[in-house]
Amino acid sequence: MTTATLAPAPAGLGPPNMCGRLVRALLIGPRAVGWNAGASWRELGYLHPPGETLAVRQHDRIRSLLRERGVDLVEPDEPPPGLSPDAVYCHDASFPSRRGMILMRMGKENRSGEPAAHARIYEGQGIPVIGSVEAPGLAEGGDLVWLDEHTLLAGEGYRTNAAGIAQLGGMLAEDGVEVIAVPLPFGDGPHCCLHLMSLISVLDHRTMVADLRFLGVPTFEMLKARGWEFVPIVEDERPTMAANVLALGGRTLLAIAANRGTNARLRDAGFEVLTYEGSEISQNGSGGPTCLTRPLVRAAE
Repeated sequence: MTTATLAPAPAGLGPPNMCGRLVRALLIGPRAVGWNAGASWRELGYLHPPGETLAVRQHDRIRSLLRERGVDLVEPDEPPPGLSPDAVYCHDASFPSRRGMILMRMGKENRSGEPAAHARIYEGQGIPVIGSVEAPGLAEGGDLVWLDEHTLLAGEGYRTNAAGIAQLGGMLAEDGVEVIAVPLPFGDGPHCCLHLMSLISVLDHRTMVADLRFLGVPTFEMLKARGWEFVPIVEDERPTMAANVLALGGRTLLAIAANRGTNARLRDAGFEVLTYEGSEISQNGSGGPTCLTRPLVRAAE
C-alpha cells in the first residue's frame, strides 16, 4: 500500500486532546473501500443500498473543508484489501496517544481487518504504533474520549469491553493517563452501533455537545463535577447523529447539515459550524464527522 506523500511525522504525536487545532488526520474515502456493498448492505446495518456517487460527493465536501482549514490529510492511494464500506469510518480502528498510535480490536466482525490496514498506512508515513488491543479485549475509537491529556473516558458497551479498557489502561500508564470506564446504554441493542461519541463530542476544553437523555447519570455528574458544560442536542435530531460533531480547533466545528436545530444551538454558544450533507456518507452507514476522520495530530489546547 502507498499513501499520499506528506512531511515526516514526529517521533510522537504530542499531547492528546479532542479540540485543539486539527493538524493532521487520516481519511479513507468511499471509493477506496468499495462503497457499493451489493447484497451485504443489510448485514452491515445500512439503511438502504449504498450509492457511491453521492457518497463520494459528500465525502469530498468534508475533505475540502478540512483542507481549507490547513489540515494535512493522510489518505491511501490504493484500496486497502479486504475491507467493507465501514472502513470509511476510520476513527474507530486506531487511537492516538502521546507516544504513538494504538491499534484497536473491533467489536464488529466485518471490521476486523481495519486495524492492520491502519498499521500499514502508519508504517508508510513513519507514524509510530505503540501497541494493540488483543483478545479477549475489544475496543473502538468511537468509545474513547480524552477529557485532558491525563484522563481518558472509555465507554463500555458492545464494541468496547472491560478487557479492552484494562489493556488500554496498561498501555497508557507509562504516560500517566487514568482511564475511566463508563457504562453505555443498551440503545437499540448489539446489532446497532452506539459509541460513547454517539452521546458526547468535545467542542472545546470545557464544553461538550451531548445527548443527555441517553447519557448515564453517573457519567453526567462526573463530567459536571469536573467542570464540563453541555450543549444539549435537539431531541428530534438524535436519528441524524446530532451529538456527532468534530472540533477543528479555534471554536470551529464540523457537523451534519441536517441537524439544523442543534447546529443553531452550537452557533448560539459561540461556535462556528461548518456543515456537509450527510444523507449517504453519514446517515446510511450511521457515522458522523468524528467517525469519518481519524485525528492524528492536534495542536495543544
